[in-house]
Amino acid sequence: MTETEKTTAGLVGKVAGKVKEKAGEVLDNDELAREGRLQQAQSEVNAEAAEQAAVARQRDAEAELEREKAETEAELERTRAEVEAEKEAAAAESEQERLEQQAETEAERTKAEAEAAENAQKAKATEVEREAARKQAEDERLAAELEQQADRAEAKADAIDTKEN
Repeated sequence: MTETEKTTAGLVGKVAGKVKEKAGEVLDNDELAREGRLQQAQSEVNAEAAEQAAVARQRDAEAELEREKAETEAELERTRAEVEAEKEAAAAESEQERLEQQAETEAERTKAEAEAAENAQKAKATEVEREAARKQAEDERLAAELEQQADRAEAKADAIDTKEN
């Protein structure tokens, strides 16, 4: 396959690669068969990378859902604290000030915990994305290595053909 050629992605690419491989075998065209195998391998690498990206997106969505849940819980806590402060306001002003300070402290703590949880979830999502990128790079490196091995094998075959002729 030349550098300017592109492989078709997904199932279509894999099927096209299989067709090229079989056609190359039937026609005794090693280049076409090799190109078919390479196209199949590239399609598999692309499919795996897409799957890992989907997993990363799912984890991001889960992290966002957890963050929203934490914010909702924090808002619920703040609302409860405000209602309690209003009830206590009728009893005494000093009691009201104490409860408001307590509610504010609790809201800040809850918010800090929610932010810490969100940051941890973002860090985990980033780690998953980095691992997916590392895996994709490794897969691409392996595919390049296989292509080099195929090129060397092809060169050896050409050398043998030249000697025989």
